[in-house]
Parts: sequence; C-alpha cells; structure tokens
Amino acid sequence: MRSDQPRASWPLKLAAFAVIAFLNFPVLVIFLYAFTTEEAAFTFPPPGLTTTWFGVLFQREDFWRALATSLQVAAIATLVAMALGTLLALALSRTKFFGKEMISLLVLLPIALPGIVTGIALRSSINQYGIPFSMWTIIIGHATFCVVTVYNNAVARLRRSSPSMNEASMDLGATALQTFRYIILPTMATALLAGGLLAFALSFDEIIVTNFTAGPQQQTLPIWIYNQLPRPRDRPVTNVAAIFTILITLPALLVAYRLTRGGDEQA
Repeated sequence: MRSDQPRASWPLKLAAFAVIAFLNFPVLVIFLYAFTTEEAAFTFPPPGLTTTWFGVLFQREDFWRALATSLQVAAIATLVAMALGTLLALALSRTKFFGKEMISLLVLLPIALPGIVTGIALRSSINQYGIPFSMWTIIIGHATFCVVTVYNNAVARLRRSSPSMNEASMDLGATALQTFRYIILPTMATALLAGGLLAFALSFDEIIVTNFTAGPQQQTLPIWIYNQLPRPRDRPVTNVAAIFTILITLPALLVAYRLTRGGDEQA
C-alpha cells in the first residue's frame, strides 16, 4: 500500500544527514580514541588500534565504585520519581481547583531552570536543615528533576484516556484502589515505564546537580569521568568509561522512545 505522504527531496535528505552527522560526530570520536594506541596526545588517524584500555579500566576499583554509585542513585531516584510523578499526575489531571496551573508550573521548574540554579538551591536547603551530604542527598537532588519526566508522560497518557471507564468501574461497585489497580494503572503502564526509563537515563548522566549534592566520599560515574579529564595519560581510559555510559543509557532511551511512540500510535 503506497503512502499518501510526499517523499522528501534529496536536498532535504542531505541536510538531515548532515545535521545527524554533526550531532553524533563527537560520539564517534570517543569510540575511535577508546581504541587508540596513543597514551596522551591524539593524532588523526590513530597510529594503531588496541583494546588494552578496556583491561586497564576494568582493573580500576574507583571506576567500579563510581559505576555502582551511579546505578544505585539512578535506580532509587527513578523509583521515587515514578511514585511522586504518578501521584502528581493523578491529582492534577482529573481535578480542577484554584492554583492548579501554578502547581503544574512548580512541578516543571526543576528541569526548566538551569542545573546550576537547581544545584545551588538544593545545596542551600540541605545546609539549612543540617543534613549531611551523602548518597541520599544525591538521590533527593536527582528525584526533583526526574519527577518531571514521569509526570509529563503520565499526564499525557491520562489526557488521552477516557474518564468514562473510571466512572463505569466506580458505578459497578469498585473501590478507588481497585479502579486504580485494574483500570488506571494498566492504561498508564507504558507511559510510566517510558518516563521511568527517561528518568533513569537522566539521573545516570547528571553531573551538575550531583556536584552540589554529593558528599566528599561519593563519586558517581559522570563525576569520575570529569575528574579524569585533566590527566592526559588517562584520556583513553576516560573514553572507554564514556562508552560504558553510552551503552547503559542508550538502551533505556531507545525503549522509552518505542514505548512513547507506540502509545501515541494507539491513541
């Protein structure tokens, strides 16, 4: 069956390809120089290729500690964000009250504001209440902006779903909890999963807010990579660590994209 949509002209295709190449060129450079035989100064093309730096990285205990910290922070922050984002979406999408738009704006502020502003605000608040900086303060900081991704996905799905199913469930004698479990939650499931995957990817890659909320003993993988950059002889090892970051976050982003796209097509 032929599509009714007109095909793009070759100049438009060429322009799109050029933009994609421009955006992804730095990533290709990272992959290339993760295998270079040079230890410090990089030349193009690389004089040779090797997998030695992977073995060097695998022997670094500080790398594994940073990776474990990032995974723990991202997982817990995502769970917190999914719970709070779902509750906020349910509260704001189906009810009308004075100040609703202002609350919606406040929910979006942590991700709309520059990361350094959010980081300074979080650090000042944590200092004011005398909370020691630890992995849990990083989780609090990450959850503040991860909530937004879950909230946006949940609200979008709720707006496309019909409230008549919820009303029919209540009319048939179901409690509010049963209606949520058997009607609302299955309807929101893919949107929540997509929002959770996006939240995980955002948390795992975050560095600005982490710098303001981490204690002296906590180091996530992005901070570890950033601290390695001033060391020229560790550049290939840093590139390998960056590849691991890409390989961890990219599948989550692709799955979230597929889930979001599938939900839009069904709607």
